[in-house]
Amino acid sequence: MVQVFSASPRFLQLASSRFQLRSAEMEIRRRQALAMALAAVLAAVAVAQVATAATSYTVGAPDGLWDMHTDYAEWVAARTFHPGDNITFTYSRELHDVVEVGKAGYDACSSANNVSAFRSGNDVVALTAVGTRYFLCGLTGHCVSGMKIRIDVVAASTGPVAAPPTTSAGGNVVAGLGALVVTQALLGSISVW
Repeated sequence: MVQVFSASPRFLQLASSRFQLRSAEMEIRRRQALAMALAAVLAAVAVAQVATAATSYTVGAPDGLWDMHTDYAEWVAARTFHPGDNITFTYSRELHDVVEVGKAGYDACSSANNVSAFRSGNDVVALTAVGTRYFLCGLTGHCVSGMKIRIDVVAASTGPVAAPPTTSAGGNVVAGLGALVVTQALLGSISVW
């Protein structure tokens, strides 16, 4: 004999409500996982773009070069150097050279214990790490006449962005931030019961 089970309307209503609640919870979790995955991808893209947004500087440019007429303290004060940036010393190799020295050599205008020396007339120096680098012209009398430069390399800011980057990667960073706003909007549209 087959027994027929008859559910009461109240039981069916509770079962239906429970199923709807479980479906809603699953949808919330799915959206949260999707939003977190999207945020992680966007963060990785932004970090990669910032890391590749190195800047190249020609020492003394635009008004001067590596010479005895440029005010290097003023030139440096107008710039911020980060790991990954490059500085280029452009000069007449018959008249000048570039010597990297330590702080003591910089202060004394001495190239005796140099870190490295350059003489090509178009020397590119990679700024690979946070710290201070010191350069001077090793020819007699040039350093004491002001032909020396101190480059402070600082970590890139990880805080809020005050203005969009001006490098070629800037548009992509701004687009990435726009997508992040969409992600936040998606997260904001999820309501929890």
